[in-house]
Amino acid sequence: MTTVLTVAALTVREATRRRVVLALGVLTVALVGLSVLGFSRLAGESLTSGEARLVASILLNLVMFGFSLVAALGTAFLAGPTLAGETESGTALAMLARPVRRSAFLLGKTLGLVAFGSGFVVLAGLAEVVVVGLTVDYWPPSPVAALVLLGAQTAVLLTLTVLLSTVVSPMASGVVAVGLFCTTWVAGVVGAIGGSLGNEAVERVGSVSRILLPTDGLWRGAMNAFQDPGALTAFGGADEGAGAFPFLSVAPLTPVYLGYTALWVVMVWALAALAYGRKDL
Repeated sequence: MTTVLTVAALTVREATRRRVVLALGVLTVALVGLSVLGFSRLAGESLTSGEARLVASILLNLVMFGFSLVAALGTAFLAGPTLAGETESGTALAMLARPVRRSAFLLGKTLGLVAFGSGFVVLAGLAEVVVVGLTVDYWPPSPVAALVLLGAQTAVLLTLTVLLSTVVSPMASGVVAVGLFCTTWVAGVVGAIGGSLGNEAVERVGSVSRILLPTDGLWRGAMNAFQDPGALTAFGGADEGAGAFPFLSVAPLTPVYLGYTALWVVMVWALAALAYGRKDL
């Protein structure tokens, strides 16, 4: 366990020194700055309190998706070079020459990346929640749950990237991971549209995508926790097609799905450990 924690701490330290972190910081500051401007303008509009809450709720989900995408891009392209790059440079071989199990080394790397990536998206999301609260006086109903789900989404994508980095190049692992992240989100929107139209075949596209890669499922759970409880009613209710709107979620996540997501992470990491154990260093 000591080895795992040591590797995790070194991974976090190394991650903070990479240029991708600077890019993440710049994008985050820019997004927060634009949201401050936008929400300040919203506060100056002649809206009723209910209208202001509704608009702020939808815009908050939109901005949070931006943070989610920034985190996906940054952490995916951080995870690949961190693991695959060390393998190609021979650094991993030098460390594993000591009595260190490959699985312990990989677990430490994964935990370090998850701590860094999830911590980033949670802190950025918290800053945005404060911005919205101070500018338009809208506070999400379940901000803690929403931020935890955003962190979990990042952890899922990082676990997938770790698996990919054990079998393909660092750049390819990041590209594939982000591509799957975006594809799953699009499939979720398509599935929601199918559900609003009563087309079970199209709706199944979103359901299957959330099983294969839980990032979109976690994102929809986070949206539900961020949005105003009256947002669905304002758009006609879930039965009238409100769920087809990409920045509204019709229901919170179930404990069964959360349990499945945890199992998914364990299974994918186990595959990564198996592949890394057989990899020529």
